[in-house]
Formats: sequence, structure tokens, C-alpha cells
Amino acid sequence: MNNRKKVMAAITVAFVAAGVAYAIYYSAVLSRQQETDNAYVGGNLVTLSSQVTGNVEEIRADETQLVQAGAPIIKLDAADADVALSQAEARLGAIVRQERQRYADAGQYDAAVAQRKLQLKIAQDDLARRAPLAADQTVSGEDLAHAKQAVDNAQAAILVAQKQADAAHAAVAGVQLSEHPAVKQARADYMAAWLAARRNSILAPVSGYVAKRSVQVGARVTPGSALLSIVPLDQLWVDANFKESELRDIRVGQKALIEADMYGSKVTYHGKVLGMSAGTGSAFSLLPAQNASGNWIKVVQRVPVRIALDPKELAAHPLRIGLSTTVKVDISDTSGPVLGTASPSAPVYATKTLNQPLDQAASAADGIIQHNLAR
Repeated sequence: MNNRKKVMAAITVAFVAAGVAYAIYYSAVLSRQQETDNAYVGGNLVTLSSQVTGNVEEIRADETQLVQAGAPIIKLDAADADVALSQAEARLGAIVRQERQRYADAGQYDAAVAQRKLQLKIAQDDLARRAPLAADQTVSGEDLAHAKQAVDNAQAAILVAQKQADAAHAAVAGVQLSEHPAVKQARADYMAAWLAARRNSILAPVSGYVAKRSVQVGARVTPGSALLSIVPLDQLWVDANFKESELRDIRVGQKALIEADMYGSKVTYHGKVLGMSAGTGSAFSLLPAQNASGNWIKVVQRVPVRIALDPKELAAHPLRIGLSTTVKVDISDTSGPVLGTASPSAPVYATKTLNQPLDQAASAADGIIQHNLAR
């Protein structure tokens, strides 16, 4: 009986010790962190598309291959673009020569006005000579009437010539030929054709790995159609879906520990909370839940919390989009904001590969203009 009492006492003491140990562990560790295994690696899926229409001539990268920003990935047949560029060059030259003619016509009409004025002066002088002679009947009244008619005709001719000159100047006055709206429009069309010719080579906007290639050689592509995707694996994060009851003490800037199922507990990533989504996952789904029904059942909602990863750790142990992870957030410090504050002043993501040397296009267009202006 004594042995039995000792065993029961030992068991009781063990249970009490376990309870005390768990209470201490909960108070020191579990109460200071929130954990979820409903967390997945997220990242940017950059879709590569064409800015012009054309047939695919070359594909220079395939799935799983690494490409660098600015590298040519897809090349389109340039025949149509080259023809369009030649047509735009011809139109620009033709417009310049047409405007040269209009400027010359304006000068021609000015000369016609001057000529009409000279004719009026001659007619007036002739009338002035005949008027005294008509008084003493040296010349007939009919000759005097013809002289007056000539003056009237000359005056009317001046009005017609002046109107024609005004109409000619209305299209060219106040602007140099190279700055004329018609020339500038043709110049802009040439630059657009020049850009289209360069865009037959489709460049990678970011560095990353090719995925989801759907384009094939010979296919006819149009602007905006998705050709393939590029995943920059150095720009990954973790979206941890915490229950709504677990969000009370989560703050922006809190530290987090992440374990990926890919590596297990051997690798631990150190991150921090960037912020949380503005709504639950169900609210942003394609068919949001409609709870205003008679058979409504409450379901605990989850809100995605974005966790930033350490770039050095990510480079040492690369991850992939969609991998499962376990996230532990240290909630001991609740001094941070619940939601994100002001938006960043600098761009979050940017690429310079889409920039085109427009100065070269402008120089080529100006060369065409000057060539057609040469006399």
C-alpha cells in the first residue's frame, strides 16, 4: 500500500510539474507569438507581352531558364515594321515638300498683289492724263469711260489678289516650316514607326526565371497578349493567413521566423511583418460569400499578413512561389502600427528596359526634314 501511495504521489507531482512547466512555457513563449502553417511563398509573376503586332521568328529562352533584364527574349518578323517605317519616311518627306510649296505660294500671291497695285497705278495715271483732255474734247467721252473702267477693274483685281494672299498666309503665317503642324504630325508618325520597328525585339523587363511560356514560333501575336512569365526569385515574400482572432496583437514591423517545408527545420528565415491585407480572402474571391441567407453558418475568416524575407537568406536558400511555410510572429512588442502608414515616395518596382532612345528617332526625323528642305 505504501508503494502504491508513493507511485500515485509521484504521478501527481509529475502532472503538477508538467502543468507548471507548460504554464511557464506558455507565459514566456507561446503567449508572445502567433503561429500558423497556413502560409505560402508569394512573388511577382511578370507577364511578358508584345507592344506591336507580328509573327514570332525566334524564342531565345524557355521555362526554368534564367534571363537577365534587358535581354532579348522573343524576336518578331521585322518585314512589316520596316515597310511601315519606309512609308512613314516617304510621307514625312512628301509633307515637307507640300508645305514648301504652300510657303512658296504665299510669296507668289504677295507678288500678285504687288503686280495688281502696279496695274492700278498705271490705270490711275492714264485716267489722270485723259480727264483734262476730255474737258476740251481732245479725247472722246468713251475713252474717258474706258479709263475709269480700267481703274475700277484694277481695284477689284487688287481685292481678289489680296484675299488669295490672305488665304495662303492663313495656312503658313506665324510658324516656321519645320514647326508647321502638318510637318510635326508627319514627324510624330515617323517616330512611332521607328519605335514599332525597334519593338520587334521583346526584352525581359526584369531578371528572373522563365515560366508559363505559351507563345510558339510562327504565332501571330498582338499587343497585350501574354507570351510568357518571368519570376524574379529575389523578390519573394510570405503571405501568412492568420485567423481573425489571431490578428489582435500583430503589428507592422514585428519580427517573424519562417520555416519552409522544402528545407524543413534545418533552415529558418528571419523576416518582419510588412502589413496585412485590407480584407479577408473570401471578400476578394471571385464569388464572395453571401451570408444573408437562412442557413448561415459562421466560418472563421483569415486575413493575409505579408512577411518580408531577408534577401541574403533567400539567396542562400532559394524558394519558389507557392511553397508551403510555417510562420511564427513575435507579438511581444505591440508598439508598431496596425496598418501601413504613408505610401513610399520611390517606386516599389521599376524597369528601364522599356525606355527607347527617342533622341535617335528625333534626329533621324530632323534629318529627313532638312534633306527635303534643301533647295
